[in-house]
Amino acid sequence: MAVRSVRELGTISSNVRPMVERALERTGGLLRLAPCWVPRSFLHPGQRLKLDPKDLYAFGLDRGGIDERWFASTTEAANENRTPDEGLSYVVEDGERCTLRDAVGELGADLIGERLWSEYGRWPVYSKFFDNMGPIPHHMHQSFEDAARTGQEGKPEGYYFPPQHNNVGNAFPYTFFGLSPGTTRAELRRCLENWNRGDNGILDLSQAFRLKNGSGWLVPPGILHAPGSLCTYEPQWGSDVFGMYQNLVEGRSVPWSLLVKDVPPDHQQDLDFILDQLDWEANVDPDFKANHYLEPIPVADTLAEGFDDCWIVYGRSNGKQYFTAKELTVQPGTRCTITDPGAYGLTVVQGQGRMNTLTLDCPKLIGFTDLTEDEVFCTERAACAGVVFENTSAWEPLVVLRYFGPEVHPDAPEVGDHRASA
Repeated sequence: MAVRSVRELGTISSNVRPMVERALERTGGLLRLAPCWVPRSFLHPGQRLKLDPKDLYAFGLDRGGIDERWFASTTEAANENRTPDEGLSYVVEDGERCTLRDAVGELGADLIGERLWSEYGRWPVYSKFFDNMGPIPHHMHQSFEDAARTGQEGKPEGYYFPPQHNNVGNAFPYTFFGLSPGTTRAELRRCLENWNRGDNGILDLSQAFRLKNGSGWLVPPGILHAPGSLCTYEPQWGSDVFGMYQNLVEGRSVPWSLLVKDVPPDHQQDLDFILDQLDWEANVDPDFKANHYLEPIPVADTLAEGFDDCWIVYGRSNGKQYFTAKELTVQPGTRCTITDPGAYGLTVVQGQGRMNTLTLDCPKLIGFTDLTEDEVFCTERAACAGVVFENTSAWEPLVVLRYFGPEVHPDAPEVGDHRASA
């Protein structure tokens, strides 16, 4: 249930540290976060974010509809004509608010742990719900090396399709991944050459996979993908770089500017440079599904104790674990203590309960400026000490998703391990 407006709840704090420390003391190391909505001018909202339909275009029709909600984000959305705080999550406490980015900047290791703070100096990941009515363009996210050419960072990402947000599949619940084995560079180059001559035909060079509720994918940088229309939970690196390689989607044109948004200005007409951003071998991998598809894997056998914690996003991109995610299900009347070795962002997708002293409540409908009780940031110290979850409902499970930063769970499963646990 939404409670009071975030605008009513607080002015921007002029003294971040005392405000955040009060919140941590009261909750045992947790921070309440307000919903963070992000529009995309080139997409069509799928209307499964629980955002009030009258607020779908709250940023203005010219900015496009809201089809993303970002979780525990310190990353700015790379949108044209963006608001100054677009993409940034807010901490709300006792009549005040501040961005999570400012909270982390002020308290550093006290929030995210000494290792992440010393290595990155920020909370380097975020997650989102991505919710589109149909497919989006076949695109890629730059590698760290290529993104650095424009002063940015690369973006690996993971997908999970939560059943609670997918009561309908919308227009196209299939995703094109990569390129069909045997595709040549010359064939793909022709697609770019034909950008202004109608459909450039790039999907003729790819293959689609049907999306399955309760499953997911791991997508490293440099891999083309055209996400389908299931609402998707996406843990990812704290970056918003991309390049759209498809020029026409459902009759809507994609401007060249979205292909070269994160390409250095002197290379924005250089087709070979643009193609070089792709990880070619990964795109034409004949075993693409086996090397990227994910199924939930139980953390431990705890069903008899009334709860179940499962890995939902795991694995490594180019040898590094950039993020992981888990889904915790707590049965009615059950109370459990969950420990993790690092900080995390959490969102509730079903039910009611408590997390330490904080109320958890999955909303039915959210106004654009509402503060909900479904999003929390957990500090590393609290996660290591153990967080108490309790389902206060008499009839339905409490289900929460939480995501973690790089190398927090070095013993997490690898892609393909779900076959052994099936």
